[in-house]
Amino acid sequence: MPPPNRAEERARKAAELRAREASHVRNRRLLLAGSAVTAVLVVLGVLVTVGLHRGTPASSPSAASGPAPAPVVQAVTSVPPSVLQTVGAGGTKQTLFALDGKRLLSGGKPLVLYIGAEYCPFCAAERWPVVVALSRFGTWAHLGATTSAADDVYPSTPTFSFHGASFTSPYLTFQGVETQSNKRSGSSYAPLDTLSPEQQRILDTYDAPPYVPAASAGAIPFIDVAGRYGISGSGYDPGLLHGRTLPQIADEVRAGNSPAARAILGNANRLTAAVCAVTGGKPAQVCAAAAVSSLTTDLPRVP
Repeated sequence: MPPPNRAEERARKAAELRAREASHVRNRRLLLAGSAVTAVLVVLGVLVTVGLHRGTPASSPSAASGPAPAPVVQAVTSVPPSVLQTVGAGGTKQTLFALDGKRLLSGGKPLVLYIGAEYCPFCAAERWPVVVALSRFGTWAHLGATTSAADDVYPSTPTFSFHGASFTSPYLTFQGVETQSNKRSGSSYAPLDTLSPEQQRILDTYDAPPYVPAASAGAIPFIDVAGRYGISGSGYDPGLLHGRTLPQIADEVRAGNSPAARAILGNANRLTAAVCAVTGGKPAQVCAAAAVSSLTTDLPRVP
């Protein structure tokens, strides 16, 4: 039997990642359902089945959220265009899917809505390309630095936090909602931001079938790009960030010189293409770049 080609291998890895994300969502729901004792017993049974280990705190505690160091923010928000061009898709698979809702605007501009939580390792992974991509359209302020939960899968993954952050752009608006922290509160994690009724409606409508598989409905992170494109889950394996610090990952991203950096930048280029599609190709110096325009043809067809 001939060995699988690269496209088949990427598809296989993407399917495995989605399976892990779906397992993470199911396990989290079980943990929150019913009494604490019953939930723990059910989760332990699931863990045996899927071969994961959760529920035992990691040796190091989750990092408390605080301001992201200025050098880290500078590195990931000023990735040279030549690096982004060289990386292109970075070997990533398309994770955007088409939405058929009304155009999502805020202040008359296209709105990018991110819904996640600080404890979530898949959210931790996805924030990196979100920060890189949107920095091409505007300016971040008050980005936080944190890690995913120490007692979850992919423990203590270094990342940013959108809790308290803001984004300014002449082309689009951004809303980042972190519903929970990475600190334990009973059988769950302490609450942070509260979804507005409209944000909850968007999550309930589009992070569910037929847009995503039933097994992963409600998965986070969830991203809505102006009502035209959605993302549910992470576009790459959070394990690529294992063993690195926030500054180390930031330096790799700016240089584009590691598997983690290529995954982050590849997903950032894909998200950039989607944003360009809703801003009417503005700004031109970003949207006309070959690495972005070539990925526009790979975007899902919007009804």
